[in-house]
Amino acid sequence: MVRYTFHKEERLCSRKLIGTLFESGRSFLCYPLKVVYFTPEVWEGDFTVQAGFTVPKKNFKRAVKRNLLKRRIREAYRLRKHELYEYLETTEQQLAVMFIYVGKEPLSYRKIEGSVKKAILRLKKELNEAPGRQA
Repeated sequence: MVRYTFHKEERLCSRKLIGTLFESGRSFLCYPLKVVYFTPEVWEGDFTVQAGFTVPKKNFKRAVKRNLLKRRIREAYRLRKHELYEYLETTEQQLAVMFIYVGKEPLSYRKIEGSVKKAILRLKKELNEAPGRQA
């Protein structure tokens, strides 16, 4: 049975890892989300994926709106992450990923959920096609 949880250890908190993610990570756009990901060689922690979520202050001045959008993205990810975990366990990879909301207006949960679903499918596809990966 799949447990739909999101533990603190699964959150992307390390400043060093976040810096590396933005310096040498790869990205793609799945509107309204931009996904930046990185597969580190050395990993700290028990979980195979660490995820972060951000909404820029430039687009949403009020913290209430930013927090609402982050909650929606986190919830959609929490319900879909098991697909990513299953894939990464079979390929024995680890992943750091950041979801950035790039839309100019707040969208409904359903639209964000669809975008997160597409982003996870594309992430699995790109990890499968990554250079240095055996087929």
